[in-house]
Amino acid sequence: MDFFDIIKAVILGMVEGLTEFAPVSSTGHMIIVDDMWLQSQDILGKYAANTFKVVIQLGSILAVVIIFRNRFIEMLGLGKRKEAAGSQTRLKLSQVIVGLIPAGVLGVLFEDYIDEHLFSLETVLIGLVVGAIFMIFADYFGAKNPQIQTVDQITYKKAFAVGLIQCFSLWPGFSRSGSTISGGVLLGMSHRAAADFTFIMAVPIMAGASFISLLKNWEYFTLDAFPFLAAGFITAFVFALISMRFFLKLINRIKLVPFAIYRIVLALLIYVLYF
Repeated sequence: MDFFDIIKAVILGMVEGLTEFAPVSSTGHMIIVDDMWLQSQDILGKYAANTFKVVIQLGSILAVVIIFRNRFIEMLGLGKRKEAAGSQTRLKLSQVIVGLIPAGVLGVLFEDYIDEHLFSLETVLIGLVVGAIFMIFADYFGAKNPQIQTVDQITYKKAFAVGLIQCFSLWPGFSRSGSTISGGVLLGMSHRAAADFTFIMAVPIMAGASFISLLKNWEYFTLDAFPFLAAGFITAFVFALISMRFFLKLINRIKLVPFAIYRIVLALLIYVLYF
């Protein structure tokens, strides 16, 4: 593995970190960039390359943990609980778990099928367009004055409903944050509340998916691949930390339509260039 291979890992880490928490599909972007230009499977092999695209998400997860560290400490019962403004409740760990169940179960059942058949440029383009249409639909039909302004107002029923909608994100290109933020908006949440809940839910489900994929495909990795993984992980962490702070400040203002337009334009551009 030479210097230029590490540069490829850094590029993929940048793509992951910049797109993981924007509703544009980080996995879709990595597949597009990798399949069209970088060809990491020539370095790692097919299964290890697919696993790499999942594992470097751990860098983005670490960024979420740092930004929401006080929230996670409180939910785990390791810190003093605070009263939410105008409410007697706070978001509970059990509510997050309820939101994780649908996609978690389907992800475990269909992981092999997804890895084998859905990690392709064609399926990503479909996911980008269909997900964009869903986001536009959410912005158009979502409540203009949402009752749920913070994650502390989310009920178990709402959490489970968002979890069901998150199942769409198992299709590469659809976008986890795109599906869950759109779902939250349609269920009466503000864009910021839906985004916060999305990011908090992302930690256990992304960590679980990454570790399962790594364990199942460990035999395909060699010691030579470690610098590639490390470079991607570190880069994803740094850029996710920056992009997520920026995104959370903007989401209530710009909403989802600009991201949806970007997705459609990107899909059309890639289709013209590649096909």
